[in-house]
Amino acid sequence: MNAHSCHANHPTLHPFLNLVRKKRINDIAMPLLLSDLPPEVLFQILLSVPPATIPTLQQVCRKFNSLSQPLLWRHHCQTQFTYWSPEHDINAKYAQNTAEVDWKQLFRTRHLADRAISHELRGILASQTGRIERAQRILTHGYDAKDTLLRHLGVGDDADDVLARRYYSDAVLGAVHRTRAIEEWVKLREGQPVSLERALAAFDQFVLHERKGDFEEVSKMELSISAHLDNIAQSIRLQHAEISEASPQKKAELIASYLLSQKLTGVEEDSQYHNLQNSFIGLALQSNGRAALPLISVAIFCAVSKKLGLHAEPCGFPFHIYAIVMAPESQGVDGRLVQDGSARQQLYLDPFRSNKIVEKSDLEAQLKAMGIASIEHEAHLSVASTVDMVRRTARNIVAAIQNTRHVYDVSTSVETIFPESDGALYSALWALLVLPEESAPRLAGARYLPYMLDNVEKQFSMDVSLIERYAIPLFQGSHHQEQLRNTIRVMRRGDLMPKTIKPRDRESSQSVRFKVGQVFRHKRYSYQGVITGWDVECAAGETWMSQMGVDRLSRGRHQSFYHVLVEDKSVRYVAEENIDDALLHVGTSLMSLAGRHFKRWDENSKMFISNIRDEYPDD
Repeated sequence: MNAHSCHANHPTLHPFLNLVRKKRINDIAMPLLLSDLPPEVLFQILLSVPPATIPTLQQVCRKFNSLSQPLLWRHHCQTQFTYWSPEHDINAKYAQNTAEVDWKQLFRTRHLADRAISHELRGILASQTGRIERAQRILTHGYDAKDTLLRHLGVGDDADDVLARRYYSDAVLGAVHRTRAIEEWVKLREGQPVSLERALAAFDQFVLHERKGDFEEVSKMELSISAHLDNIAQSIRLQHAEISEASPQKKAELIASYLLSQKLTGVEEDSQYHNLQNSFIGLALQSNGRAALPLISVAIFCAVSKKLGLHAEPCGFPFHIYAIVMAPESQGVDGRLVQDGSARQQLYLDPFRSNKIVEKSDLEAQLKAMGIASIEHEAHLSVASTVDMVRRTARNIVAAIQNTRHVYDVSTSVETIFPESDGALYSALWALLVLPEESAPRLAGARYLPYMLDNVEKQFSMDVSLIERYAIPLFQGSHHQEQLRNTIRVMRRGDLMPKTIKPRDRESSQSVRFKVGQVFRHKRYSYQGVITGWDVECAAGETWMSQMGVDRLSRGRHQSFYHVLVEDKSVRYVAEENIDDALLHVGTSLMSLAGRHFKRWDENSKMFISNIRDEYPDD
């Protein structure tokens, strides 16, 4: 086999053919054999071709088999995959001698997982039946699924099923993110060590989607929350070379000053203090302006301080979090040596507002003004637990949602609040469920169950396995446990039940005017929606019809009624006489939600193309 014949079968080798030259034997020009190429060139060929073609190339030319296989497959593991489940311990593997790891088998494991995940996703897109089961099988791959899901999420606009593929890839990816976040909080509950910044970063996973800001990313470290903090610490070292020799107080002042100057702590003066994004540490680190409540500001300060050799912890002060900076046991906060046996010195700082030291006496005066007894002061001025900081963050998120109005752009129907409130509230509910108040944990957690189940049923159906794994065991032996089991049982049964087919060739269906996929504006309430199903006449119960005044409509109950997905994410049941289909523009919000039921938008027909034909075959 010569280089030219190999090129005929493998066009990807074209960049290397300029290395092929003629050789002469007895004055007769002969083509250079592929096996005559130096090992370095052959190795570059294997690095450049798709990994799936390597076995074929190795059959074409045996010399490929003599090249360093561990180095080759290590390269493909590193370049083809960014995200790895923790059980791979991939960073440790990268640090090992290349020959000590079976990189080819590791690549094969990931390649097979990629194929299995893509297969399950195609099944989710193909039928409404069994979606929860298929999503659960994807979740068994853990973080190994993220690369595959991101690839499908990034499908081009010209894909036949672009909206559905993006929607369900994002839905399952969200469940992957949430699984990892909840695992961190479960570790906290069980007393395992979890850093403050990591415990708070778990909230970001609920609103992450395809954006950057993961816990950690192996191949692109500059994109992770952990790497953001590392980069901040390194920048401080470069700007303040003297910091390594500075006293604890001076270090604290330098760090706080730097964070404020780079807009990494505090809140912008012209912004709302309770803006939802101010409670997310990942968003604060990536924001172009100040977007960190006192708790988040202190968490960033403490994380960076530890990377610079300064021991700092959050203080459990009411209503406003301060940082406690602790000097080493043999040193005072001013850097001077102290006598053995002396009490460990510490100081207080408010990195949210400034780099100035806060006197303990001032904090005690504030506590007294709040009516808190002196005997309780020390508890409020001591180090707060990471669990308590997670709870307080959850309560901050709930308060922000309650105090913030959702603002919509009338022309596009886009919710301008960021991050989206549904994912944010869901994160708070999970945190308070997994880490309830210690005085009555089961009772405290039960308070959030109705809201939790409502969210799962309406928006996070892919999380059924998370409820089974993490929520149900919390209520062992109580009626709440049975309530959870019944809800999940109903959801699973509905997921596996084939849909009732509603064809249009029946005489009764001829009166149904509008089709699945049509976009309209409600004549009375002016909201924009898309039709996702229909009934020949109102199929709701008598109680609902009475409450909604159905019989007072001009055409009453004996007109077609339509199941509708609305731009605000709600699902409604609309009488035909209230539908105005003279709509020329579809809002971005509705377009992003439509993938739940539709493949794509068709500009010619001005309709969404149905992805639920197993139920409405003629629409």
